[in-house]
Amino acid sequence: MNIQKNRNVYEMAIERIEYIFSNFENIYVSFSGGKDSGVMLNLILDYMRTHHIKRKISVLYIDVEASYSKTVEFIEEMFLDNLDLINPYWVCLPMITTNAVSMYEPYWIFWDRNKQEKWVRPMPTHEFIINENNNPLDFYKKDMTFEDFITLFGDWLANRYSSKKVACLVGIRSDESLNRYHAINRKDKSSYHDKRYSTRITELTYNFYPIYDWNVEDIWVYNGKFHKPYNRIYDLFYKAGIPLSKMRICEPYGDEQKAGLSLFKVLEPETWIKVVDRVSGANFGNIYCGTKASGARRIDLPEGHTWRTYCKFLLNTLPKETRNIYVRKFRKFIRYWNKVGSPVADEDILQLDENIIINTHTFSNRGTKDKYVIKFRSIPDVLPGLDNKTDFLSWKRMCMAIIKNDITCHSLSFALTKKQILRQQELIRKYNEML
Repeated sequence: MNIQKNRNVYEMAIERIEYIFSNFENIYVSFSGGKDSGVMLNLILDYMRTHHIKRKISVLYIDVEASYSKTVEFIEEMFLDNLDLINPYWVCLPMITTNAVSMYEPYWIFWDRNKQEKWVRPMPTHEFIINENNNPLDFYKKDMTFEDFITLFGDWLANRYSSKKVACLVGIRSDESLNRYHAINRKDKSSYHDKRYSTRITELTYNFYPIYDWNVEDIWVYNGKFHKPYNRIYDLFYKAGIPLSKMRICEPYGDEQKAGLSLFKVLEPETWIKVVDRVSGANFGNIYCGTKASGARRIDLPEGHTWRTYCKFLLNTLPKETRNIYVRKFRKFIRYWNKVGSPVADEDILQLDENIIINTHTFSNRGTKDKYVIKFRSIPDVLPGLDNKTDFLSWKRMCMAIIKNDITCHSLSFALTKKQILRQQELIRKYNEML
């Protein structure tokens, strides 16, 4: 197990949990049924039983419908075996999320009543299930995003129990991905009393990451040493030869999760049939993800094209509504680099053609505040050696967003916005009627 300053990560996690319980009356766990959130919940339950804490914590699980059956079994086990210590919130409400495996159905809605005959699983029937028939969550709006729901749930919980603040415990680790590392280590974030493992989400809600410094081996050492229940889908991952660091149980159609879409077919073939039928493009994602067809491998520029002309050619091949989504994103991306600019490292500035950039010689207020803000006068076709860097403007990068079916332009540093989702509501309903 990972050791730091004469204490192992288990001991430090317990110390952090103790601090949270000492400072917050209202605590909930964001639970996904994965290996990390499973350890997070087990650690907290053990702490409560060891210290004879009788006040209950809340546990939130957002059911995305297209889940492994073994994940559902693990969620049921953890909820039903610990009702003496938890208030369970098993949410089966329709929410909108990305479908990165189809250009014709760029979003899908889990637990959509209009698609009930295609649901991957029937609606769970436990008394603590929250669905459209019994929903007590007054902040919920039809077809809101998963991310918006998470943000608002903490405040709702605080108000329900008349709390001045609420702690949300999240089982994420900084070595799981670069995005998670940045989420925890950002220097510009607000935290709770300068605790590195915390982030202020709203006026009332703080996220805490007690196992942020664990590695994946620590997760399994804990489960084995303390004989803890865990999601048995990981046993099948192991038998299938999946490395520990690549084991994921997220819903299968998202931008980051589609690489594991084919695992449904291997691990739970009976679930796979329903997954393919549920969302447009799911079988394409299984067959072509990781190939040139999905943009995962090196793409050669077709003869006679520049990246600029190829980008425009690809735009013209798309359905009108999908094309308009990309055009709006690209215009915003170009305008940002023309008008606002972004901090760029000195070594990267030296590689840029001085004829196409403006070096403001002004330090950015973002990040470490030691990089000059650079703007682009024009759009370069390609930036050899730099195109893989997240922030740079080029026709090749915009072209690759289309090839990768990156409808949200995550690869261009965009996040899913409320405005974008509202714009696409009519489009989604249109294609739902057609499919």
